Amino acid sequence: MAPEESDLLSTTGSVAHFILLVEDDEDTASFLKELLEKHKYRVAVAKDGGQAQATFVMRKPDFVILDLILPGESGFEICQRMKQTNEIVPVLILSQIELRDSRALAERVGADGYLTKPFDPDVLLDKIEEIAQRVWRKTHSGQAKDEKRIRFACRCGKRFRVSPTHRGKTLTCPECGEPVTVPLRA
Repeated sequence: MAPEESDLLSTTGSVAHFILLVEDDEDTASFLKELLEKHKYRVAVAKDGGQAQATFVMRKPDFVILDLILPGESGFEICQRMKQTNEIVPVLILSQIELRDSRALAERVGADGYLTKPFDPDVLLDKIEEIAQRVWRKTHSGQAKDEKRIRFACRCGKRFRVSPTHRGKTLTCPECGEPVTVPLRA
């Protein structure tokens, strides 16, 4: 393991430390929260898409466990919106739906893994580690070439990657036509 990789590992031996759990069933949410906290993860629970999005944006988790059947909107919609907001945060779908089409749709909207209920707690913990490590390696493998680029997104979800010479300048989003200011810091 490279020295900089080991710097990111916590006492859990993981690159994931703070998990957003999106689950509307109180018993399942309580069980999962207790299981994850017992394994040294910090956990925030959201019961629907609105709470999930607010927590995702404001508290910035480094891993998401997402049910598909939720009040108001589906986990597919929530996953897609999260990935538009920040594509590098791993999302694991944890659902009772055991259909090939569900798995395919989850992959299309950006989910990084899929596990069905009921599940073995050890399999879930292993899956979290495997997905977190895989996504971390994938997103950091090309870090050197993009190190000087500034990455940010428009409110509509369109992502940009620009040169540092554009800091503080305003661009027009080609998707929605709204003005977007390039952040001063990456």
